[in-house]
Parts: sequence; C-alpha cells; structure tokens
Amino acid sequence: MQNRIVKLVALIFCALVGMIAWDAIGQAQKSEVTFSPSIPKTWDDEALASLEVPLTDPSRSPVHVSSEFYYRIPVMKIYKSYPIYAPDKEPPGYLEWLKQQEPQEITPDFAKLKTEADWIKAGEIVFDAPTQAVAGAETMRDPLMWKETRPPVAADGTKVGSRYTISKRGEIRVGLAGCIFCHARVLPDGTVIRGAQGNVPNARVNTYGLRKRLATAQDQRSLLGEGLRMPNESMPWLKPDPQERLNQMTLEEIVAARAAVPPGVSLRQHTSTLYPPQISDLIGLKERRYFDHTGLVRHRTIADLMRYAALVQGMERFSRFGDFTLVGSLPDPATLQRYSDEMLYALALYLYSLKPPPNPNKFNTLAERGQKVFAREGCAACHTPPLYTNNKLTPVDGFTPPKEHFEQFSILPLSVGTDTNLALRSRKGTGYYKVPSLRGVWYRGPFEHNGSVATLEDWFDPRRLRDDYVPTGFRGAGVKTRAVKGHPFGLDLSVEDRQALIAFLKTL
Repeated sequence: MQNRIVKLVALIFCALVGMIAWDAIGQAQKSEVTFSPSIPKTWDDEALASLEVPLTDPSRSPVHVSSEFYYRIPVMKIYKSYPIYAPDKEPPGYLEWLKQQEPQEITPDFAKLKTEADWIKAGEIVFDAPTQAVAGAETMRDPLMWKETRPPVAADGTKVGSRYTISKRGEIRVGLAGCIFCHARVLPDGTVIRGAQGNVPNARVNTYGLRKRLATAQDQRSLLGEGLRMPNESMPWLKPDPQERLNQMTLEEIVAARAAVPPGVSLRQHTSTLYPPQISDLIGLKERRYFDHTGLVRHRTIADLMRYAALVQGMERFSRFGDFTLVGSLPDPATLQRYSDEMLYALALYLYSLKPPPNPNKFNTLAERGQKVFAREGCAACHTPPLYTNNKLTPVDGFTPPKEHFEQFSILPLSVGTDTNLALRSRKGTGYYKVPSLRGVWYRGPFEHNGSVATLEDWFDPRRLRDDYVPTGFRGAGVKTRAVKGHPFGLDLSVEDRQALIAFLKTL
C-alpha cells in the first residue's frame, strides 16, 4: 500500500513538472512568434483635430501643424550616449576616454525586428535617447553643484535622466529632454524605476549653471530663455495675462522661481513657472483614458499615445491658439527633427510594457483595517478598484462644463476644490483635472497636481488647509506658508483610521 502511494505521488510530481516545462516552452515559443505590427499614422490631421479636450475658451484650443508640414521634417537619428557619474563615483580617466570616442549611431533597424519583445527593446532605446544636447559637462562634474542641488545617485553611481553625448570626437555635451529626463525615479537604495514620476532636481541643476552664466552675460534675458528652454508663458486672451506678472519680476526673481521647483515637479511647455505641474507616473499608462493633469489629451488607441509623445517631444511648440503662436511663422521643416512613426510605435509599446517594482509594503492587519476605511468613506467612487481611478474628469471651481461635454467625455460632476490655476490659467487649461490613480503611491511623491505635499501623511494632514501651513513640496519662490486646499476627504478621520488608510494605500 505504501509503495502504491509513493508511486502515485511520483507520478503526480512528474506530471506537474511536465506541465510546468510545457508551459515554459509555450511561453518561450510565444515570445519568439513573429510580430508584424500595423503601425498607425502618427500625424493624422483628422485624428489630431479630436485628440484634445477643448480649452475653457474653445476658440483658443490648440491647432497643430499640418501632416504635410510634419512629414517634411527629417527623422532624427539616435546616437550612443554615456552615463554621467557623481564626482566621487566617476571612473579614473573617464573624461579623457570620452574625448576619444566617435559619434556612434544606434537608431534601431525596424525592418530587422522580429518579435514584440524586439520592438519593446527598441522603444526603450527611444525612451532613453536625448533630444537636445547642450554645453555643461563642467557643471555635471562640479562637486559644488552636486552638494547644492543633491541629485539622487543610482546604485551604479550615475545621475539618472541626462547623459553625455558625443557630437564629434573630443566634444562632450550634455544630452537632455528624452523621456527618461523626467520619468525615472531613484529609490533610497539606488534602484531606478523607469517610467515613474521622476525625482531628479532638473530645475535646480539647470538654474545652478544658469546663475554662473548670467553673471557675465551681456544679454541676460536671452540667456535665461535659452538656459531654461522655456518660451514665453503668455495667454493674451486672459485678463490679466499670466505673463504680465513674470514681466514685472526681476531676473533674480525669475531664476529663484524656477529654482524653487522641487524634484517630482516640472517646468513644462504651455504651463507656468508660477504653477508648474507634478510629473506624471507613466507606469499603468495603457489603462488611462486622459493624459496631462488637466485631462487635455484623450487616450483612445495606441496612436493617440504616439501623437502625444510627438507633441511633448517638440511639436507642441508650433501649435496655434486662435491668433496666438509662440514662434510667429513656422520654421523650415528641414531645420527640425522628429521621431519616425516606427520609433513612436516602439516607444508606445515600451510604455505600455512598464511594470511597477516589487512593493515592500505588505497587506497586514493595519492595511486590512485601512481597506475597510477606504470602503466606508466611499473613496472607491472616484478611485475605483482595480485601477483605483474612475478615469473621469472633474471640473474645478469656477468652471461649468458645457452640456455637450457630458456626451463627448467621461465627467464626474463634482469639484474637489483644489487650486484652479493649472486648469484655468495655463495653455493646458481645460477647466478639469483628471481623477488620478492611487496605484503606486508608495513610490511616488510629491502629491497633488502641482506637487504641494511630499508624502501621503502630509496629504491627509488637516493642517494643510490653513493659511499658515508650510507646504512640504512645491511652495513657490519666496512663499513661506500657504494653504494646500481641496480634496477634504479623509481629513476628518481619527489618527488611527488615518494611519490605517495610509497603510492600505501604500500596498496598492
């Protein structure tokens, strides 16, 4: 009898091993299946016309350049770039070695890609590729810059986001503005989360070098615009125009305002130095229906993500807002560069593939209690599981959605009372904020659409509603105290319930 049992167990074990092996073989074969994508046209005039939610003044909604203009722009080439090390981590002789390198093109050959995994890997190359190169290698190696701006250092001793580029042998520049420039986060142990809300102090690093150059520049205002890569922030159809306040500020005040932008918040095209937006987390992007904090861009298909990436990486600066433009007449397209449709498709596949890192926060007794608080307080009405967002737009105070919006877009007819500047006084101002997902909040921060609070504990601190509150995230230049208003939900919980709710949220 005992021998029969032993034999039966052995048979079952062998069967399970066989099933696992067969599944592994099947997965391996699946990953090797030839992938023949049908790549959509990125710059489709009709699709672009319906891509965005209208601005609060629909007559000022952006009109983008024509497909005829876009496809006359030469496709960019991607060249090998090199890591920037913290001063005490740089290998001996590294700079001299870099000076001996020749430019090396690494643009993916899309005709040779066979599997979906190949396309995703190509998309990673696009994600990492700098789209601008500027002087500044000396600043990147300046120990005082590292001391004053405190960039987080990855486990391999490198600065995340920007890299050295070689334009010709002996000429080292700093490559900026690729996707990874904003969307990569360094955890305390040096782990890098690609695609996450970044925490590199790019604005502080930028203004550190800029201050040195301003001291000797003859045309300081021209240098200010060049050094921070920010065009004017005018909205002349508003009275007063937000740009008027900036025009009244001294150069020192403008530089201080931009240096006050903390890690996790970004100076972005069509926003404002005075109320810059929080950097978005791109992990889980595939499931989101609106992009940008104001829900400006609709996400209907992978082609919309491709269009959005093309806009963010340079094309939106040529958009027209009624009779207002940033550039006057359009430049010769031959002087510009763009991603190919294949690059953008690969990039979109890569973004769709991003996964969160392993969560160190376990679902324990405290988190279980917090889950019950989450349900009891009705949090799921907006932050609906399993995505922990209902993927809707919520209007801000002072904006009444037109009736047709309720048919065209997914709208939650409820304002949570947050600051309205980004939604009403920027060129991304739709009058809405999108309901954010709560997944991954354990590695994110600062929070709120302009990053006013550093942690979840700060977000659920009822003192943030007071005018004497000291914001732990973005304050604004020269601001010592200000209220961080809006989203009162959860502020009246007991200390115990608040701790339990935060414990639960950190497990998501």
